[in-house]
This record gives sequence, C-alpha cells and structure tokens, in this order.
Amino acid sequence: MGSAGNISAGVIERYIESQRSQWMTMRKAFKYRLYPTKPQARDLERTLFLCRQLYNAALQERRDAYRKAGVSLTYYQQKRSLPEIRTELLEYKGVHSQVLQNVIERVDLAFQGFFRRVKHGENPGYPRFKGQGRYDSFTFPQAGTTGVKLQKDGKRVLLYGIGSVKVKLHRPLEGRLKTATVKREAEHWYIVFVCEVEPKPLPPNEETIGIDLGTNPHFLVTSEGEMVEAPRYFQKAQAKLAPAQRSLSRKKRSSNRRKEARKRVAALHRKIANQRRDFHHKLARRLVKQYGTIVHENLNIEGLARSCAAKGVQDAGWAQFLSILAYKAAEAGRRVIAVDPKYTSQACPTCGHRERRPLWVRVYTCPGCGAHLHRDVAAAQNVLARAWTGPSGVAIPCPRSPGL
Repeated sequence: MGSAGNISAGVIERYIESQRSQWMTMRKAFKYRLYPTKPQARDLERTLFLCRQLYNAALQERRDAYRKAGVSLTYYQQKRSLPEIRTELLEYKGVHSQVLQNVIERVDLAFQGFFRRVKHGENPGYPRFKGQGRYDSFTFPQAGTTGVKLQKDGKRVLLYGIGSVKVKLHRPLEGRLKTATVKREAEHWYIVFVCEVEPKPLPPNEETIGIDLGTNPHFLVTSEGEMVEAPRYFQKAQAKLAPAQRSLSRKKRSSNRRKEARKRVAALHRKIANQRRDFHHKLARRLVKQYGTIVHENLNIEGLARSCAAKGVQDAGWAQFLSILAYKAAEAGRRVIAVDPKYTSQACPTCGHRERRPLWVRVYTCPGCGAHLHRDVAAAQNVLARAWTGPSGVAIPCPRSPGL
C-alpha cells in the first residue's frame, strides 16, 4: 500500500467515517416567528413579489421554448441567465443570488412532478403561474454559510436584503444549519431552519401496539383498548368561522374591508391548524415513548378526503399525524409499520370470522366464537396481527398481541 497508485488505509477509514456520519444524521425543521418592522415587512413583500415574478417568467420561458422550438429547457440553462437578469434589472440585486437559484429550482421540480405523473398515467396537472398572494416563501439553500446569520444574542436573525429581524426562538436550534425558508402565513412571518442533527434513540422497547384511526367520536383506538377522543377543532370553530366567511363573501373585491375580513378568516384557520398540529405532536410523542413498534393501517387518505366522510377526515388530519409519527419514530429508533386495511373492521381477532356490519354497530358478539368485542378495538387488534403475518399467511408470534 506504499505506492502512489494505491489508496492508503487512512483514506479508506476517513471515507467510511464520513459515510457513517451521513447515515447517522437526519434533517429536522425548526419553525420560529419573525417580528419585522414595517419597512422590513415591505422588503419581505418585495422579495416575494420579485421571486414570484421570476418564477412566472421562468415558467413562461419553458412553455415558449417547447411550443415554438420543441426544446425542453433545463434548470442549469435557466440558472445561467440569472447574472444577466441581476445586471439588467437592478431591483434583483437586493435578492440573494441563491434565493433566485432556488426559484428556478422550484420551477424545475414542478416540471419533474408533471412528467412523473404523465409517466405513471396519473392526472398530470401542468405547472401553473403563481397569482398575487400565491407565492408565500423564499429559501436560502445554503443558510449555514451565506444569506442568513443568527445573531449572538439569539433574538435577531440577519437576512440578506432585509436586515436584522427580530425572531422568537421558543426552543433551541440544534445541529448544523442547512437551509432557511422565510414564510408568510396570513399577516404573520416565520422562518423555518432545516438542520442536520444526530438521532437521539430512546432505550430499546419491545412493546408493540396496533392503532385504528377514526373521526368520531374517537381519533384513535389502540389494540389494548385505549380510546383517544377526536378533538374536532374545525367542527368546534364553525360557530365563529361561518359568520366570518359569510362576511368575507359579501365584501367588494380589492376593498380594504375585504382584506380585513380575509385576515380574520385566515386567523381562525391558522388557529385550527395550530391546535390540530399540537395535538398530533403530543399524541405521536406519547406513542413513540411508550411503544417500540407501532402498526397502523395504510389508508388511502386522499380518496377518503373525497368521500362522504371528507369533512371528518380532513378535520382529523390523518396524513399529518402519520407523517409526524413516522419522523418522531425514526428519530427515536422506533418502528412504524403500515399494513393493508382490508377487512380489519369486519374480521374477529379471536377466530377470524368475517361479517359485514353497519357503522352504527360499535359493540357486537362474534357469531363464530361468542367473543364480546368493540368494533374499533377489534380492528386495532387485527391491524397489529397483520404486521406479524409472514408471506405464507402464517402468524408469527409477537409480544403483546391481545386476542390472538
């Protein structure tokens, strides 16, 4: 290994160590509220306007190139024109170059998604232009090095082209900063830091649980019989939301009163979303701490959101909850398993007898074995059992599987 043509053992070890460090890290988002001054808020709005303008221009350029010359422009071809744009249009000099590159990347990702859907035979949905108020964020892709700097006191963040903006760090920032995204939500501003952190696995846990998701009256029922009540935040807020939306619908377009009414509606929706997200985080954290393996149904949530139960499904926010549960489990070294939901609410977990029952029947006696069962608890037990079934259909013994 001493010749110049060979790789030394030290180089190999360093390479393996670098790869191991990549495998041992994950990305985590931290969202904080910004409190810009009025001039800073105007600068943020101006940045969003310029980014939206560039996005629409890049989209138009791609459409024209393909329609007139049959040429598909790439991300790198469009990115090369950015220095010229910043030279000719002086207002773009106040926007960081990497923010503009990210705008072009968003256009490219939109087209990648379009072609992927075409290839898979789905409804493709050609990329659309962003109207006023429809472009709500801009990103610094290398926030750890340029464009964004968290100041020493931790109370302000320095943004390129904006200045030093007050920020409320309600929890400490962890890991190595990778990207920063400034978002507008109604009249509020937020910054989302994406950091590379090392997972913090919890102590090993052999406990397993199956969960059955619902909308009313229970959000979640476990295979052990625990029933978590559905909070139904949207339903509870309808008494305030309905008159606010009626008031908005009666206001003249582009009027100041309509803008104020829209802010009131947006504030109500934001409160509902925040309450729902907080509920999901707390419930997911409790499950991850308590169990080593969590099994749930692999539901077609998008299809259910278009069914007669759409309001309840969307109010429950299953997709958001399962996403939060998955990333919290990955961070803690836990397992989350999704199984086929077919017949889980119809089969008896004790004897396997299958019978279709109307939804209003919550408690029943199995005609096959005489077991007295709650419909949702039995479904959760079937969900858990399905995760421990091999390819041949033979059940694999597992700890804590009630009724099996």
